[in-house]
Amino acid sequence: MSSKQRGSIYKRGDGRWCAALRLEDGRRKTFYGWKQREVQDKLDAAKASIKAGTFAKGRSPLLVQFLAAWLRDSVKPSVAPATYRSYAGLTENHIAPALGSVTLERLTPQHVQQLLNASSASGSSSQTVWHIRAVLRAALNQAVKWQLVSRNVASMAKPPRVKRYEHRAFAPDEARRFLAAIRGDRLEALYVTAVSTGLRQGELLGLQWSDLDLDKGFVTVRQQLQRIDGRLSLVELKSESSRRTVMLTADTVLALRDRQAGQRVEKLAQRKRWKETGLVFTTPIGTPLEGPNVTKGFQKLLRSAKLPERRFHDLRHSTATLLLVQGVSPKVVQAILGHSSIRLTMDTYSHVVPELQRDAAEKMQAVLQR
Repeated sequence: MSSKQRGSIYKRGDGRWCAALRLEDGRRKTFYGWKQREVQDKLDAAKASIKAGTFAKGRSPLLVQFLAAWLRDSVKPSVAPATYRSYAGLTENHIAPALGSVTLERLTPQHVQQLLNASSASGSSSQTVWHIRAVLRAALNQAVKWQLVSRNVASMAKPPRVKRYEHRAFAPDEARRFLAAIRGDRLEALYVTAVSTGLRQGELLGLQWSDLDLDKGFVTVRQQLQRIDGRLSLVELKSESSRRTVMLTADTVLALRDRQAGQRVEKLAQRKRWKETGLVFTTPIGTPLEGPNVTKGFQKLLRSAKLPERRFHDLRHSTATLLLVQGVSPKVVQAILGHSSIRLTMDTYSHVVPELQRDAAEKMQAVLQR
């Protein structure tokens, strides 16, 4: 590195520190910060990047310009439509309005931290603020790969502590009370399948009869139902682990056979009004079910059974919890739920671990007594 590329650091009149670096092509790169150490770190990172041949060249784009390109070229082709809409919404509603006019090379950890703090102060939930940082961090990771910047400043900002939702899984006696309360309900098979398989609501509503083998007693989860651009559509699952085959209990097979017979009756009754979709769970005229309407019906059934209010998603948590406390291997539970890793399964259901340890202690006592 030539003497011109060593860089210099000085304090400006406004109190900020500044580092100036002259490049081989004559261009001048400038780094700013409120602390000398911060500016020195930026200068050192730039020198290391130049030495490695990865220093970002050309005029740095505005963050809003980069984010638009990132969403278009990197995110949209590689993720599910719902994920893309979520990324785009957080970008358009939170990140771009606050930081869009800053160039990529001048974006600092302080900028990101101020965005997170301002979002929290304006009433955004800790979960939303966490997602804002996650989206910006993912975008800047791509900027590093594209050699537009030499570091990811979003990784240096501190995210808020997210308050985890308390899972309200059914205890065994509650599960039996719920199953008794739904007997005879038009969507009985939907709830029985949810409790016994742990499928997500979108996966349940996206099930087609072609996904089921009732003779052999299993279901293959291939897609889910989502609302995209105002229309309910079947979309592929976002990960390989989500695409899975789940064995059905004998009661679930019976409930699904009843639903199949009931759907044939509805189809004959509706005649020309019937809309053939191939879906297992539909409205009385064959059209897809709306998730919020299913949730409302579920909560109404909970009230009739005198059970505490729960989210529909808690049926999935009930499946996992009931399996784990019965001694089913966490690895098997991971496969049933479609989790990407055993760590995710155990982190999500860490509240079950004390019960498993108690059971293990009792079994150990029985062995030692013998």
